[in-house]
Amino acid sequence: MPKQAVLLLAHGTPETVEEIPEYLRNVVSGRPLPEHVIEEIKHRYALIGRSPLTEITLEQGRLVESELAGEGIDAPVYVGMRNWKPYIPDVVRRMRADGVEQAAVICLAPQNSRTSVGLYKRAVQAEAASLKIDFTEGWALDPLLADAFAERLRAAEERLRSETGAPVPVLFTAHSVPCRTVQAPAASEGRPKPWPGEGADPYAQEAKRTAELVAERVPDIPKWWFAFQSQGASGGPWIGPTVEETLTGIAAEGVRVLLLQPIGFLCDHVEILYDVDIAFRKYAAGLGIRLERPESLNGSPTLARSIAGLAKRGLARLQESEIPGRTN
Repeated sequence: MPKQAVLLLAHGTPETVEEIPEYLRNVVSGRPLPEHVIEEIKHRYALIGRSPLTEITLEQGRLVESELAGEGIDAPVYVGMRNWKPYIPDVVRRMRADGVEQAAVICLAPQNSRTSVGLYKRAVQAEAASLKIDFTEGWALDPLLADAFAERLRAAEERLRSETGAPVPVLFTAHSVPCRTVQAPAASEGRPKPWPGEGADPYAQEAKRTAELVAERVPDIPKWWFAFQSQGASGGPWIGPTVEETLTGIAAEGVRVLLLQPIGFLCDHVEILYDVDIAFRKYAAGLGIRLERPESLNGSPTLARSIAGLAKRGLARLQESEIPGRTN
């Protein structure tokens, strides 16, 4: 039987502030960035100390490996990063050197954007050689993923409700992306900030659908909204609505206590620890809103079961492809 493994892919993050310029060059594929943008990112990292994304992702990999082992599946779990160490190409080469012949590959960005997730896929394929891969294109609708977010949300909502004496509404968020990456060219002409979903890419629809599935599991929340956060500094419009304009509208409705839950991120990193915990909280306070957020998924056992299930199905498809007369 071919030796199988699992490969988890994530964005990556620098370990020190001094590494940020090199890291940002990786993020933008070597394009020059204005010095003020680099300094602003360095400032944000300095405020949070460091981003724990890499170490949390490695721990998630260990949890997934343990879940698989509990089901009798002997498949080591590797972790590769697109923009920082351990880089995806290096990890794929190590897998091949370890004798891995088949790999279930899962990007830890559940909502599939063909542009961004496609970059991860191409990075794996470029080094795969004889290594056969099964790439999970997207898993925004996975029930266990929604369960994991709902567990965190329910705990936070119950805590705040006990303090305030009333149910607490929720703002769900996902990372924004440039309009050009998710819309068909004809759809974007003359429409700088549309509600996403009319283009050729599934990302925006999948992000909102994840939010809907989480909200269905926490029926006590009285109302919820959805926005895209962390719009970038690159040229051209990014999809919205933004968190800031959404918060302004929520304040106008008289909301004074609000939970914000990012449903596109699986662990703590700068877009949560700075963007949410510092920038959005300060903006909300200026509007008279107390903004809190649920704990990030991080080492959630339910998340580990979700990813392990995806891996198990991917490994099974690879096995089936080896049966004579079957194709993957």
